[in-house]
Amino acid sequence: RERVEKWPEAVEKLKAMRADAAYKEGDPDAVAAYYRVHFVAALQRQADLDRLIARMRASFTHDGIRKARADEDRLVQETWLLQGYDVIPRVRGLAIPTLVVYGDHEFIPAACSKHIAQAIPGARHATLAACGHFPFLECPEVMRREIDSFFASR
Repeated sequence: RERVEKWPEAVEKLKAMRADAAYKEGDPDAVAAYYRVHFVAALQRQADLDRLIARMRASFTHDGIRKARADEDRLVQETWLLQGYDVIPRVRGLAIPTLVVYGDHEFIPAACSKHIAQAIPGARHATLAACGHFPFLECPEVMRREIDSFFASR
C-alpha cells in the first residue's frame, strides 16, 4: 500500500513493463530495466542503483530468470497469497542471535523491520543512516561496523 501511495507512477510503469513480451520471456535487458525502476526508491544514490543493476545484469540469463521466477512464484503462493499468513509467530520461535538491519532510505516501511525485530527473542534492530535496501552495497563500512558490534556483544 505504501509503495502505491508514495510512488504511483513507478507502480504503473512496473505493471506495464511486466506486461511487455520481452519481460515475460525473461529477456535479461528487459528484466534489468524493470529492476532499475523497481529499486530506484530503495537506494539513496544513483551511483549505487547503477552498481546494483550492473551486478544483477551480469548474472542474468534467460534460464536463470525463469528459474528465479518459478522460485519466487512458489514462495508467494506459500506466503503472501495464503489467507491469514503471518510470519511473526514463526520468528518468535527463533533461538539464534539476530540483527535486523534497516536503511533509513528503504522502500519497505520502517515499522516492518521494527515489528520483526521485536518479535524475535533477543534480536537487535539497527537503522543505518543514508542507506537503503542494500546496505552491503550502499554503506559497507557502516554495515560492517554494525555486524562487528553485534557479534562483539554476544
